[in-house]
Amino acid sequence: MFTTKRINRMKWACRRGMLELDVLLLPFLEQAFDELSDQQKETFERLLTCDDPDLFAWVMGHKQCDDPELAAMVDTIVSRVKV
Repeated sequence: MFTTKRINRMKWACRRGMLELDVLLLPFLEQAFDELSDQQKETFERLLTCDDPDLFAWVMGHKQCDDPELAAMVDTIVSRVKV
């Protein structure tokens, strides 16, 4: 279950060292998180533990994530931004 405290921790984790990630992650959490399945929510939370250079490479399409769940979440985030 995603309590307010847990979501607030994720909001803090969305604040990254790279502006490019900041403008993707926090708006996604605020606007699309509630629409995700419980499994997708867990995956998003896990994605937030990844290093900035990896996240940046994945969202920019420079590199493919080896973890299929994380790769699918990155695709979800990127496709939402492109809409």
